[in-house]
Amino acid sequence: MTLTWPWMLVGLAVLPVLVVAYRRLLDGRAARVRAMAAEGFVVVERRDRLRHLGPALLLAALALLVAALTRPVAAVAEPHREGTVVLAFDVSNSMAAADLKPTRLEAAKSAARSFVAKQPASVRIAVVAFGGSGVVTQRPTDDRTAVLAAIARLTPQSDTSLAGGILGGLSAIAGRPVHAPSDTENGAADETPIGYYGGTAIVLLTDGENTSGTDPQELADLASAAGVRIDPVGLGTPAGTVIEVDGFSIATALDETVLRQIADTTGGTYRRASDVATLAAVYDSIQLQWTTRSVPHEITSLVAGVAALLLLAGAGVTVLRQGRVV
Repeated sequence: MTLTWPWMLVGLAVLPVLVVAYRRLLDGRAARVRAMAAEGFVVVERRDRLRHLGPALLLAALALLVAALTRPVAAVAEPHREGTVVLAFDVSNSMAAADLKPTRLEAAKSAARSFVAKQPASVRIAVVAFGGSGVVTQRPTDDRTAVLAAIARLTPQSDTSLAGGILGGLSAIAGRPVHAPSDTENGAADETPIGYYGGTAIVLLTDGENTSGTDPQELADLASAAGVRIDPVGLGTPAGTVIEVDGFSIATALDETVLRQIADTTGGTYRRASDVATLAAVYDSIQLQWTTRSVPHEITSLVAGVAALLLLAGAGVTVLRQGRVV
């Protein structure tokens, strides 16, 4: 606790003066009672042990009122969510399938915009697009306009590499390119560990059809070691549908097996979004960890309120016991 006006504490100097004055008042009353008792006018009663309770409460109230004048400020621990969340969008050709209206990708983008709007300013958001590889289209930021613009630019293209999506998410979180441990061409085998990034999450939005790239389980292990949780969201339906790509008819369906494994490895949660309403609910259930932060709050009114209660209590006690306040 800190005091805005600590010099106001000089007011406490009046307390000893009041105590001395109170003692003299009691001594004077006692002397008068003894004198009257000696002449047989009154009977000396046994002293009441609680006779000082009322004045003590009044004195404590005065001390708190002086403390309130200093405008005390206390650090209060407030819970809030903070960290970094990466929205990793599968932008492969299969995301143009219409088994999730209007398409898998457009439905994911629409729900993502609502998710972004609901996040507090303490949560930074990044956007990754992955097809044959992962690309960070927006680095972690609290600029919601930039995030929404990055989401709007996403369009379906190329193959699907779940490992590329995870790598892109890890690169966005680490702030530098991250390579798969087995990628010896980029020196990954000799790299130092990626680091630890607790309080971060990758939301992997995909239909789960891994058609190219490194084994995603290898990258899930890397994310787990880095403290990054991956929450895969399965888009589409297991029954699937057929799409047209360059004049060819291609069957596509939701593949949940790998997505469940990724979630289990990283401590995340797999969720299926088979329609727009379910997808919106999935986004609402994605939360970062709650932490506490000390925030300064002036508590003058609180201290003054307690002083007022003590003042009333002290006055009430003395009036009930003695018929007067002092």
